[in-house]
Amino acid sequence: MKVAFCTTCKGRAQHIKETLPRNLADNLSCPDAVFVLLDYNSQDHLKEYVRKNHQKAIDTGRLVVYSHHEAEKFQMAHAKNMAHRLGILEGADVLVNLDADNFTGPDFARYVSDQFSASSSNGHMFLWARMVKEGPERTPRGINGRIAVPQRAFLNVGGYDEQFSTWSPDDKDFHLRLRRLGYAPYEIDRRFLKAILHNDRMRFREYQHVSSRPGEDSDETIGDSDTTVVNFGRIGCGAVYRNFGNEAIILDSLPTRIFGIGLHKTATTSLHHALRILGFDSAHWENAHWAKAIWEEMTTWGRSHTLERHYALCDLPIPLLYQQLDRAYPGSKFILTVRNETSWLQSVQNHWSHDHNRFRASWSTDPFTHKVHKLLYGQKGFDAEIFLARYRRHNAEVQEYFKDRPADLLVMDMDSNPGWNALCAFLERPIPAEPYPMKLVTRKT
Repeated sequence: MKVAFCTTCKGRAQHIKETLPRNLADNLSCPDAVFVLLDYNSQDHLKEYVRKNHQKAIDTGRLVVYSHHEAEKFQMAHAKNMAHRLGILEGADVLVNLDADNFTGPDFARYVSDQFSASSSNGHMFLWARMVKEGPERTPRGINGRIAVPQRAFLNVGGYDEQFSTWSPDDKDFHLRLRRLGYAPYEIDRRFLKAILHNDRMRFREYQHVSSRPGEDSDETIGDSDTTVVNFGRIGCGAVYRNFGNEAIILDSLPTRIFGIGLHKTATTSLHHALRILGFDSAHWENAHWAKAIWEEMTTWGRSHTLERHYALCDLPIPLLYQQLDRAYPGSKFILTVRNETSWLQSVQNHWSHDHNRFRASWSTDPFTHKVHKLLYGQKGFDAEIFLARYRRHNAEVQEYFKDRPADLLVMDMDSNPGWNALCAFLERPIPAEPYPMKLVTRKT
């Protein structure tokens, strides 16, 4: 499990000089740990210090330095998002926000890796630092921004909310949104919660233009909202330069979500597995209760916490909801899978048959399965003419809806071109070495 410590710096080189060498030394026991340092247009000789003192760590890949030259003011949430996206670029499974004035403590990377490996929550967890202001368990100021999340969780919630452009409770908001999506919070052992003590003059000097400073000790309440997903793809965007190079790396918008909106039996299972191979957290009809929850949440509230626990989704009821999903999650990408009509109809007929589908008998005791079929076809039973007309209408309506937005819709013909090229180009992912998955292929009759 690769752990990335994501640190931003603007005007804090004096802290980096204290924390970085010790943090590098304290985490030698975890070879999969990487420190990602984002120079957020710091004007205090940060780059000169790092090049002079930590070139060996850069050469071995334990330290990666990125520079962002465009920032005039320090925008905390944007900087954190940028650093976390760079951690993802470095292949991290877990992203740890580590402020410039924070010490990790010995073997913190190993501790983080062990905590996620040992968890029974199947990755639906995060680590956070509880700030204690008084008593023997008192922790230093500046540590409550320490949050470790799986990269899938970071993407699912949209990162830190960039509406918080200055010193603000962005970390508290991030914490609360993770919890709303069902990620279980685990407290970081306080032996790892150390930081440089410094006054507010240093803490707020990048915010001279701000009249109020809510900060980490604020009593400001942000927990009344039920917001979960933020930024809608605009997560830490901008140009960066890796390890003092001259070639710009452009961090563009990410899809808010990826939705497969082809009807069932159009190779949606294969698409689901393909998205997983590409590294996306994908879901595909887990069970009728899961599908019912998505349908009812979307039709009642206009968005779905059940859906939001994943980054990519396909199969029913997703195709029935594509217009609502487009409104609820702007910036998303949509994939319409299609097949030869004759083979699709044969596959659907097999799906309705007790002889071909071992799960067919369970439909009789599952009201929502009947409901979703009635919503789609107007009836529960198979009828070739009605089903084919609905298949044609769905495909035509989707393409008409997106006709002026070609960048948002990919039509994948699963008979003539079921491979990686179009999908990877659409999602801006490299083509995997393994073949495109072909799951649940219809048996010839």
